[in-house]
Amino acid sequence: MAYVVKRYSNRKLYDTQESRYVTLEELEELIRGGREISVVDVSTGEDLTSVTLAQIILENERNHRAALPTVFLHQLIKHGEAWQDFVQKSLRSSLEGLMTSQREADRVLREWASRAGWPAASGPEQPAKAEKRAEPAEADALREEVSVLREQLRTLEERLEKKREK
Repeated sequence: MAYVVKRYSNRKLYDTQESRYVTLEELEELIRGGREISVVDVSTGEDLTSVTLAQIILENERNHRAALPTVFLHQLIKHGEAWQDFVQKSLRSSLEGLMTSQREADRVLREWASRAGWPAASGPEQPAKAEKRAEPAEADALREEVSVLREQLRTLEERLEKKREK
């Protein structure tokens, strides 16, 4: 369920869960923490989520934390909705691919852990205890496989970053 934030006519943002006013920076932190937010105009009930998210991005741009390429911004303005739709679909597709890859990597790691006789990890200390029980050769093979997976993930991240730059 989305975290509801109300926007007043004076442009102040009110966090309904915490019962306090919040800043764009605090909303950014919520989002980075995995929360999905919903911003609603108090007087009209209009959904202002996309406008608020754009404000956060622009604020980051102004503070030089995001640095969107100027060419990209020109094209976005020049071609309007058609370009925005294309970018939105491309980003959605890239993010879905990344999420699918992460889920697959998690599945593979769980499968390897299960084959090694490791219990399901419930905390950071679990794999260390299980590793002591694994045979040294088996543990080395698993480390190698994890290393290969990390390299593949690093390669995917680089490809995603290159696509973002284009």
